[in-house]
Amino acid sequence: MPHLRPATRVLAALAAAAALTLSGCGSDDGGSSSATSDGELATLTPGKLTIATGDPAYSPWVEDDKPESGKGFEAAVAYAVADELGFDKADVTWVRTTFDAAIAPGPKDFDFNLQQFSITDERKKGVDFSSPYYTTVPALVSVEGSKGADATDLAGVKDSLIGVATGTTTLKAVEDLVKPSQKVKIFNSNEDAVQALKSKQIDVLAVDLPTAFYLAAAELDNGKVIGQLDTSEGGDQFGLVLPKGSDLTAAVTKAVDTLRENGTLDELAQEWLADKVDAPVLK
Repeated sequence: MPHLRPATRVLAALAAAAALTLSGCGSDDGGSSSATSDGELATLTPGKLTIATGDPAYSPWVEDDKPESGKGFEAAVAYAVADELGFDKADVTWVRTTFDAAIAPGPKDFDFNLQQFSITDERKKGVDFSSPYYTTVPALVSVEGSKGADATDLAGVKDSLIGVATGTTTLKAVEDLVKPSQKVKIFNSNEDAVQALKSKQIDVLAVDLPTAFYLAAAELDNGKVIGQLDTSEGGDQFGLVLPKGSDLTAAVTKAVDTLRENGTLDELAQEWLADKVDAPVLK
């Protein structure tokens, strides 16, 4: 290496320091950093985290329509993400939006929003998504008194007449895991399948778990979620929605990834989507 004169060495050192400073301030995508100059995340309101959910918000995602309680799967996930980002519960502010307004392009009044938004390429054109905090699983729903409605394991529904909508991954899960003794009855749509359950043309309906919760609570008289099937293959992935190009997207995604890797998301799903609502994983 050639010998540098003192002045040259000083200039080289200054250039290297400047390069390090610039590289530390930039973001991977060339956009602005997710932190302000004092190290705080660049949230909608400095020092606060504004989280949105639906109006109303339903169990088991939010209990009693009170997300601030932290009760319910998505309310609990929201506070877990906030904690990873460095926000105390007292620093979280909740707002409400419709589902459609949240995923429409344009300015938002929240830092992130969660109300069972499936991550799709079409939606990504208008908003950002975090990495997935939940992947839907198939579930079995029925009505009290139907064959298989009181089952506690796969053997208990094996001889039931099970219905499923065409074009879903749920059919394969039923055939592979339940191995029903009767041929699964396939319908053109979920609406047709629900009507068949109501009219007792089938004993049990296989849908994704969020749909099962909704049907049991709102559509079916004496509806009951029998349980979940032990697979997430092909299920929809739910992500936190952020404004398009948000400075927080990377930080929020990192927080969700940490919660997935350390088992927190699985623990919350077990607590709120299995134990609390009596929707066990059927074996």
